Amino acid sequence: MTIVNINFIFATKINSNGIAVDEILQQIVIAYEIGKNKYPLMKQVINTVNAPAAIGPYSQANLANGILYISGQIPVDPATGKLVEGIEKETHQVMKNLEAILTEAGMTFKNVVKATIFLKSMDDFAVMNDIYASYLDADSYPARETVQVSCLPKNVDIEISMIAHQD
Repeated sequence: MTIVNINFIFATKINSNGIAVDEILQQIVIAYEIGKNKYPLMKQVINTVNAPAAIGPYSQANLANGILYISGQIPVDPATGKLVEGIEKETHQVMKNLEAILTEAGMTFKNVVKATIFLKSMDDFAVMNDIYASYLDADSYPARETVQVSCLPKNVDIEISMIAHQD
């Protein structure tokens, strides 16, 4: 479908000889809905049993126009539905959950362009950082911020969300 909106604005202008001249000023706005194969204008919900089910009204991830938005993952083992405890085990579980969602979307950690990490205590930063880095390729680290928060869902110590881009 092609939508064309053309607005004509008429104005009277004095030219360099001092003569009034009617001038048509055109503003043309053209919007195209291009074939969905080239520019998909849709959202695809990504869901896998290999990561914990959402615990609220949100999706594990959404893929929109080649960009994957992964909801924050907490250290729930999807096989048991139970939380793992201790920052080392928690960080590994969160990274495994993120990896499962990336895999479901046909991506890997190399596709990740942005990560947001929430820690209950910055005292856990060094341990978390080493484990986090072990899942990533040093040649393609994503942009990232890490912030300390007072509380996280289910009182866990860590939550990580990511944004990835299809190649």
